[in-house]
Amino acid sequence: MPTTLITGGAGFIGRHVAEELLSRGHDVRLFDAFVPQVHGDPVRLPDGAQLVRGDVRDRDALDGALKGVDGVIHLAAEVGVGQSMYEVARYVGANDLGTAVLLEAIAAADVGRIVVASSMSIYGEGRYRDAQGAPVAAGLRRSADLKRGDWEVRGPDGQPLTPEPTAEDKQPDLASIYALTKYAQERAVLIFADAYGMNATALRLFNVFGAGQALSNPYTGVLANFASRVAKGERPTVFEDGRQRRDFVHVRDVATAFAQALEADESGRALNIGSGRSYSILDVARMVSEALGRPDLEPEVTGRFRAGDIRNCFADISAAEAALGFRPTRRLEDSLTEFAQWVEAETFTDNGGRMRAELEARGLVS
Repeated sequence: MPTTLITGGAGFIGRHVAEELLSRGHDVRLFDAFVPQVHGDPVRLPDGAQLVRGDVRDRDALDGALKGVDGVIHLAAEVGVGQSMYEVARYVGANDLGTAVLLEAIAAADVGRIVVASSMSIYGEGRYRDAQGAPVAAGLRRSADLKRGDWEVRGPDGQPLTPEPTAEDKQPDLASIYALTKYAQERAVLIFADAYGMNATALRLFNVFGAGQALSNPYTGVLANFASRVAKGERPTVFEDGRQRRDFVHVRDVATAFAQALEADESGRALNIGSGRSYSILDVARMVSEALGRPDLEPEVTGRFRAGDIRNCFADISAAEAALGFRPTRRLEDSLTEFAQWVEAETFTDNGGRMRAELEARGLVS
């Protein structure tokens, strides 16, 4: 049986990936630093997985963890667009330096495959078309427009553009330090693997949701943030006007994608992993309130924006389907009842207000 090392393997996505690989007959080794912001107490690990505690920047720990490993799934990273804008060294150190140390360790080990978690954040704004249906290379929104409450992405003539699914050939347009670090991770892995003759794939994850998210971590996914607020009797916080659109993909579908990428002949490219559907953030907030039995908690639409946020981005997943056979099976609207039941059984602290205060204190919310 192949032995697979999952960095960040005790985290939200890592635990689901481990379960998927175990079901496919892999021996699974989890490598994790157990950062308090990310991990609850106690951490529930999949039965049958081996655990190695260590920081991805610790070469000695990695050398030990990589012994006898056939493939690596690299998930270890600091995650949070807003936080990355003021804890820059933390994000660059964990994400980019950590990946560099991992790659050096892999070079000294007999590892044939690596799959790295990239992010939809590298796109900046997604794809758009103008009123005539022609594709437009939309840039990032201007601060002056955002400060007067003009949230839409506009073309050269000032007319609003229509968002459409974003494919992998869209040029990156990095809007946050987090996005910068994820793009650096992606490129480092693909460049390294090509030089060393390894099989490598980067998966650009869209908004991942499901049971097991760190509800006390205010910098985790937006859906978990909404759930933690509502479950504590607070209105979910929505920035801008709430009409920005995102793609939400279930963590079990994401786990399947990682297993498919690890086992496929596909190599040397980045692939979108999303649901292929788009939802407005305001609608999602209302859906979460409804699922948790609190439809009276109408979202608080702030009319303010956060540095690093983009307006619209949702996935074209046709390339992943062709290359991996990836087909998501769980829709957001059909999964929220199960998600709400899990949230209601958890013990956590709602830190959404603290996050907002931290961003406002640094001038990162306008």
